[in-house]
Amino acid sequence: MNVTLRQLRVFIEVARLQSFSRAGDEIGLTQSAVSRCVRELEGEIGLKLIDRTTREVQLTDVGGNLVSSVSRLLSDLDDALREIREIGEQRRGRVVVAASPTVACRLMPRVVASCGQQFPYVTLGLRDDVQSDVVRKVKSGEVDFGVIIGPFSDDDLLSETLMTDSFCIVSRDDHRLAARKQVTWKDLDGEQLVMLDYASGSRPLIDAVMQAQGVNATVVQELGHSATVFGLVEAGVGISVLPWLALPLPAGASLVARPLVPRAERRVELVRRRDRSLSPAAEAVWNLIRQLPGRAEELN
Repeated sequence: MNVTLRQLRVFIEVARLQSFSRAGDEIGLTQSAVSRCVRELEGEIGLKLIDRTTREVQLTDVGGNLVSSVSRLLSDLDDALREIREIGEQRRGRVVVAASPTVACRLMPRVVASCGQQFPYVTLGLRDDVQSDVVRKVKSGEVDFGVIIGPFSDDDLLSETLMTDSFCIVSRDDHRLAARKQVTWKDLDGEQLVMLDYASGSRPLIDAVMQAQGVNATVVQELGHSATVFGLVEAGVGISVLPWLALPLPAGASLVARPLVPRAERRVELVRRRDRSLSPAAEAVWNLIRQLPGRAEELN
């Protein structure tokens, strides 16, 4: 028996619409082509499926039974083909994302976990790099896209704001500022500061706010990673100003974080090449990241 999917689909449409001509209009075939498909199906099965008169189309008992069975089979087949298409075209492949360290440590672990749950056939690779390296890798095509600190502008790249982030102080829990619910920027006067260095996208923003607020403090250490900052602060070297995304604080550390007011914001941005479309898999991960909360303080 050599029954084709086309014959079955045509037969189902004729049965549903009870008309050869309307079925042809629905599926884009002439009435004669529809009639031929039904005759060929009846020939393969060896049984009459439709009684046709000049005024109506009537299913035989065999035809009625076949409609019930084939409708379920075609629905299951369509679902299976749709799933295969999604796997093959949109949700399979390797995607590599680069992110600035403070972004990578807080945002990207949940993105990697969500990607594994929603797109099990996508392998997501993460690169945590200083901002200049993230931009370089996006431009060279070494990674699919990046997550950086804005504002950012480059003629070769497209950027989109993902969320806003603000700043806090991190100090030992016995520091004079630790007892406050919030700290003003001017409260930093006279303090020794342990800061992220200028490879961080945050540092120029922090410097600009401190200058605008007239803060007179001394930077005693400049470091590349927040983990090292936490260690020096806990050792009593000084206090730090960090973005909220640099948290959480190390478990068991005698450290506290307090918001800085007035609130100063930085933007976290998605960035990609202007002249190259994302692959379907990379587009899926891009859209997954866009579902994150709009403010860093709202992250659990």
